[in-house]
Amino acid sequence: MPGPTFTEERAQWARGLHRIAGIDEAGRGPLAGPVVAAAIMLPPKLRRDWLSQVADSKLLTAPRREYLYERLTVAAVSFGIGVIDSRTIDVVGISKATRLAMKTAVKQLKPPPEFLLIDYFKLPEVRLPQKGVVDGDSLCISIACASIIAKVTRDRLMVDFDRTYPGYGFADHKGYGTAQHLECLRRLGACPIHRRSFQPVKDVCSGDGL
Repeated sequence: MPGPTFTEERAQWARGLHRIAGIDEAGRGPLAGPVVAAAIMLPPKLRRDWLSQVADSKLLTAPRREYLYERLTVAAVSFGIGVIDSRTIDVVGISKATRLAMKTAVKQLKPPPEFLLIDYFKLPEVRLPQKGVVDGDSLCISIACASIIAKVTRDRLMVDFDRTYPGYGFADHKGYGTAQHLECLRRLGACPIHRRSFQPVKDVCSGDGL
């Protein structure tokens, strides 16, 4: 399968726009931890051998993501990260929390972007020209780069949470509903970073068990 391309970016460069931001998130589905969004602006003339290795973060190994993260954060014109914690997710819902994380990431970009390319979503809260790209992390290079930054950032946070809340295995499963995680949840109950509005955490917190 071919990797992501600059097709979407070139369409905007042809219109005279140069500051194109790709945006993606990590962590919509887990039972614990934050949702993290990243926004990145790549230089229009960026040419690096490692760019050919960029792909949807879910298709990359953890070492490959770390390798690309280090190069992307140096090569980028600017990048931003938004983190919305589990308590806020429980209050506003995961869709709104995801958009809040994306909005936070975009606000950190300096200089501000002229156009947004977003994986699937659109951000009506952000008054900038934008396009939601279906399967953007597989098709669009800027979105794929954002997916890598978001994923690495979230994984690092979950490793930190593993030290704060030992016994749950957060460093291994990153909060996703694996068999290991469900067994720990059953045995230990929910901890402060669990999403209490998500099943089966909701059942555990109400005493119904798994």
